[in-house]
Amino acid sequence: MGLFGRRRDRHNPDVEHLERFVASRSGVEAYLEPRTNVTPATVILIAADGEWTRRPLAARDAFALGHRLAIPVYEVARLGYPQRVRDWNAAQVAGRRR
Repeated sequence: MGLFGRRRDRHNPDVEHLERFVASRSGVEAYLEPRTNVTPATVILIAADGEWTRRPLAARDAFALGHRLAIPVYEVARLGYPQRVRDWNAAQVAGRRR
């Protein structure tokens, strides 16, 4: 049974976190990161300002989540990460150094 199938009585804290992120930020897009030998497939949500969050999520569930929340889902392997993520990360590092 998939993540969004009939067994909705089971709460998934990762999906709940992603839903809260989308609800509390504007311009959110999802980027699917492929499974590696070390990590499972993950989805990274990126807001318009570059703030991001990442959680493990299978590809089909990431696309289902994107459809349900009306946000685009892209594949990192095809598009890479948007520049705003690097800019946001750099600003966070600079803020910690002050």
